[in-house]
Amino acid sequence: MTEKFGLSAALATPFDGDGDIAIDAMIAQARRCLAAGCSSVTLFGTTGEGSSIGTQERERVLAAFLAAGIAPDKIVVGVLVDAAEDAAAQAGYALSKGVRNILLAPPSYFKNVSDDGLFRWFSAVFAILGDKAADVIVYNIPSVTMVPLTVSLIGRLHAAFPRVVVGVKDSSGDWAFTESLLKAHGDLVILIGDERHLAKGVRLGGQGAISGMANFVPDEVKLMAEEGRDDSRIEDFVAELLKFPVTAAVKAMVARLTDDEMWLAVRPPLVSISEEGQSQLALAFDSLFRSKAA
Repeated sequence: MTEKFGLSAALATPFDGDGDIAIDAMIAQARRCLAAGCSSVTLFGTTGEGSSIGTQERERVLAAFLAAGIAPDKIVVGVLVDAAEDAAAQAGYALSKGVRNILLAPPSYFKNVSDDGLFRWFSAVFAILGDKAADVIVYNIPSVTMVPLTVSLIGRLHAAFPRVVVGVKDSSGDWAFTESLLKAHGDLVILIGDERHLAKGVRLGGQGAISGMANFVPDEVKLMAEEGRDDSRIEDFVAELLKFPVTAAVKAMVARLTDDEMWLAVRPPLVSISEEGQSQLALAFDSLFRSKAA
C-alpha cells in the first residue's frame, strides 16, 4: 500500500429482536463512520463480534454493503476462526469481492503453541487461498486469543509471504512490545489497537488504527491515528470502557449515539451491560466530551 492506512472503525454489529444481524442499521453506522473521515470500516472484528458470525451471515452482510454502494476498498474483513480451511474460505470470499484487507487472527483454541506451529497454520491458510492470498494484516490480541504473535514470527511471516502479509494490528496493550514491533518492522503497516498508545505509536511510524472507539468519537480518534496527536480524553475514556466487557460497552455508547436500544444487544456468550453500567459510561463520557453529550 502506498498511502497510509489511517483510521478504520472496528464496526459494531447490531442485532434485531430475533438475534439476526440488522444489516440496514449496520450499513448506516458504517456510513456515519466513513462520513466522519474514517478511511475504512472493519467488519467482523473483535468489536464486531466476528467470532460469533457465521460464514453465510458474513457473505450476506458483505453483499449488502457492496449493494448499498460502500466501496470494497473501504472495507476490511476480520477472520477469527481456528480451522485453516474456514479461515481461507472466509478470507477468500472477501478478497474475491475486492476488500481492502483481511484482518487475520491466529487460531485460539489451542494454547501454548509454538511460533513454528503458528507459522505452519498461517502458511496453510495462504496455501489454500492460493493466488487470492493478498493484503493480510495479522492480528495480535493475546488478551483475547491467549496466542501472542511475537516480533520474530511476524518478521518470519512477512519474509516468507512478502506480498501477502502486509501488516499487523497490535492490540497487545503492551507498549514495550508495540515499540519493539515498530522498531523492527518499519516495512510493515503497523496498526495500534490500544488507543492509549495510538498517538505515540503513530509518531514512531505506526500507520493508524482499527479502533472500536471510532464508532462514537471518530473525529478525535482520527487526529490520533493520522497525525499522532495526543488526546487525554480518549485515553481516560478507554480506562472507563475497560471497567466493563469492552464490546458490550462500545455498543452501549453506539446505542446512546444513535438513540437506538437495539445496539445494546450482543450475541451469547456475551451479555449486555446493565443500565447502571450504561449510566456510568454516559456520565464519564459527558465529563470528558461535553460538546458531544446527548
